[in-house]
Amino acid sequence: MLRRRGLVEKNNIMQITTEFSPFPPMPPSGERRRVADRRQRTLHALVIGTLHPRRRSARRAWDRAVVATDWYRPQWLAAALLIVLFSMADALLTLTLLGRGALEANPIMAAFLAVDPVGFVPAKIALTALGVVLLTVAARVRAFRRVPVSLLLYGVLGGYVALVGYELWLLGTVPRV
Repeated sequence: MLRRRGLVEKNNIMQITTEFSPFPPMPPSGERRRVADRRQRTLHALVIGTLHPRRRSARRAWDRAVVATDWYRPQWLAAALLIVLFSMADALLTLTLLGRGALEANPIMAAFLAVDPVGFVPAKIALTALGVVLLTVAARVRAFRRVPVSLLLYGVLGGYVALVGYELWLLGTVPRV
């Protein structure tokens, strides 16, 4: 594409110059954008970005240490959902076992139980969901520069599977009061 053609004075000699550029000429104001700024349409960008994610990995070296993607592996979503479901099962089994005379071993959850037994289940699920979201967002980052956080996500899932299995075993061994 021929961009500009004109006379240029170089060393007191007038020369005809021709520049070739793959880009169309810039507007006189110096503004390079041809359409409205896409960042002005936040809701539209969120909807389109959710339905059609594009960023699957970091583009720059410094992005690799920080989370800079909008697409996550389906396995991470499955692990996250299973963790939250096992957390719900854990909360219900904990309440059942507490009704049979067991004690809560987790001091943080014991404090929630002491303050508000009805709010225990939503608080437990909310705290677990917050942790799962943080682990999923940081799944590509390496913890301690060695372990991918995605492995920690799977480790938490394994821990919940073991915990719910243990609570089911306790239900079979602890007599009803």
